[in-house]
Amino acid sequence: MLKRVTAVPVIEGEGASRVIGVVSEADLLPKEAFRDHDTGLIEQMKRLGDTLKAGSTLAQDLMTTPAVTVPPDTTLPRAARIMAERHIKRLLVVDPAGALQGIVSRTDLLKVFLRPDSELADEVRREVVGRLFPLAQHRVRVDVRHGVVTLSGGILNGSLIPVAARLARAVEGVVDVNCALTTSAAQTAGA
Repeated sequence: MLKRVTAVPVIEGEGASRVIGVVSEADLLPKEAFRDHDTGLIEQMKRLGDTLKAGSTLAQDLMTTPAVTVPPDTTLPRAARIMAERHIKRLLVVDPAGALQGIVSRTDLLKVFLRPDSELADEVRREVVGRLFPLAQHRVRVDVRHGVVTLSGGILNGSLIPVAARLARAVEGVVDVNCALTTSAAQTAGA
């Protein structure tokens, strides 16, 4: 499968793996912009950074440095926030020594929200209903449609209703939660 590469990390030295920069499409744009365009000295001086990048033949002259990096345990919401705040399309994932572990792109972050409804329902049943209501799982119904989770049924402990809604909302890929859980004093099994 052919993948479209929009950036490459630049690592330090032969055999080393410490990330020192990244060359992206944006770094290559000046080369293209100046290719067929005869710029005057004044324009070159105004766009000195672009002029230097346009004439570069080495990654060290073209790359953006320092690269924006995150550790492997960065949460997806945090990664998305960093990308939005820094106006970048990807984050390099590095270990504590700065060695490249991988790259997270905007597309990778968006895939989380494209999980099948059946997969979301299974995770909510397992991670929310199974943990909060282990003795009453059979009385709690989980329905998911287009990423929206609906929790319904009767439970004994009403104080857990907002907790269930919050936990279901935290499942990656869940768009919204409709919590229709109710309490029933007639139920005798623990909830």
